[in-house]
Amino acid sequence: MLSVSLPQAPLHEDLGESTGKFVIKGCYPGFGTTLGNSLRRVLLSSLPGNAAVSVKIKGITHEFATIDDVMEDAVQIILNLKKVRFKLHGVEEATIFLAVKGEKEVTAKDFKTTSEIEVVNKKQIIATTTSPSAELELEVKVQRGLGYVPVEQQEREEKEIGSIAIDAVYTPIKRVNFVVDNMRVGKRTDFDKITLEIVTDGSIRPEEAYSQAAEILLEQVTSIAQFGEEIEEVEEIEVKEETKEEGKKKPEKKNPEEILITELGISTRTMNVLETAEFATVGQVADKTEEEILELEGMGDKGVKEIKKSIGTLGITLKS
Repeated sequence: MLSVSLPQAPLHEDLGESTGKFVIKGCYPGFGTTLGNSLRRVLLSSLPGNAAVSVKIKGITHEFATIDDVMEDAVQIILNLKKVRFKLHGVEEATIFLAVKGEKEVTAKDFKTTSEIEVVNKKQIIATTTSPSAELELEVKVQRGLGYVPVEQQEREEKEIGSIAIDAVYTPIKRVNFVVDNMRVGKRTDFDKITLEIVTDGSIRPEEAYSQAAEILLEQVTSIAQFGEEIEEVEEIEVKEETKEEGKKKPEKKNPEEILITELGISTRTMNVLETAEFATVGQVADKTEEEILELEGMGDKGVKEIKKSIGTLGITLKS
């Protein structure tokens, strides 16, 4: 029986705690690019990791504020926090605190760690305080997740006043490169050899990352290896029944005073402006005119349009 020959088991060369090189020999012609690209995509997008998802900075309520006696503004501090890499032990979520006083360069080493959470790159700079009387206090929420999740796609929960959402960079992989070269197998010289280099953020070893990626790829391919006609028929019936049920339901109109502004789905910047002005419900927003909303500190025409569009989907308008 004719079949495509299988590649050899990968050879691993350790180039450090966070860098590894893997060589896969004997790939059937054309499969070098197929396997190399597949592994690279899985490594970059589908491995679980840990990242900061929100931060509370004492004394400020939104990311466009400045902090007394601190060289960096809130935006720069948030960008620095995105570079800090964490390890979670036995939990999916944890909160870590930082409190410093005096003039110094604040780094990730200043975080107070627990048995549940560990900082990987302790030399990462967070901020620089510029006065002996300076104080900087941070409360950072860290979660486990996959890939990269911007603020707009994160699950919205009822946020505390002053909590600033952060784009979550979960992936523990910093860089993946692969090269495909020709090699001899028997009398043929057109077989492929893959040389794959993986660089991690230090929270996972390269060989662990490689194994996880290969397992994910195997699971995905196995799931589509067999046909399932009976499953398709069952799913089709279920969808029809759900559609019928949905057709019976009438949209339930809520009282604007019962709808929180966190349910509007507006941008983080606009949300922070409303929270700073102590708006909690859609009813409070609807009780204001467009001019009054525009006068809020940090609010612009774009933010007003965003609010009008969002509350409009609920059948609510601003006060005229």
